[in-house]
Amino acid sequence: MPRAGLSTRAVLAAAADLADRDGLDAVTPSAVARSVGVRTPSLYAHVAGAEALLDGVTTLALEELADRGAEALAGRSGHDALVALADAYRTYALQHPGRYAASRRRVGPDTPAVEAGKRHSALLAAVLRGYPVPEEERVHATRLVGAAVHGFVSLQASGAFDRSDPAAETSWHRVVDAVDVALRDWPGARTLDR
Repeated sequence: MPRAGLSTRAVLAAAADLADRDGLDAVTPSAVARSVGVRTPSLYAHVAGAEALLDGVTTLALEELADRGAEALAGRSGHDALVALADAYRTYALQHPGRYAASRRRVGPDTPAVEAGKRHSALLAAVLRGYPVPEEERVHATRLVGAAVHGFVSLQASGAFDRSDPAAETSWHRVVDAVDVALRDWPGARTLDR
């Protein structure tokens, strides 16, 4: 029987907080059960198991991140939209490292995380509308933006930039500006048949 006042949403929030504090690998049913004050079997009234728990944290993180991205993009286009979305992702990753790690997990095709992930595709599509990238090329542009943003954020989170100058913040602005240049000057059809 579920503990009074404990909901699936509360369990997932506790799991996400645990991920931020101790890392995504620390999110286990027993650890989350301890953090919400129940025995592990009682947790299964709210989540089906370890994989469902992680999928729930992934969905929560993707939804939170999409909300932040949508808010950041409101009323912006082109370079301003790219910077706003990229900054929203980076800020979220720095504030919520465990949640961000969860947002990068591979999930099965039947999980709610897939629908949450589609919101991110829509946000990036909105950004790309401000650039002269042909429709048939948008998947490549999407991958470029994702690789630049998530690659930088992952390297920064791992500490890769901690012992070098200039500060990561300076490089971040250069990277986003370089992506903007690439999107504004997307290669023509002659170079796309490689």
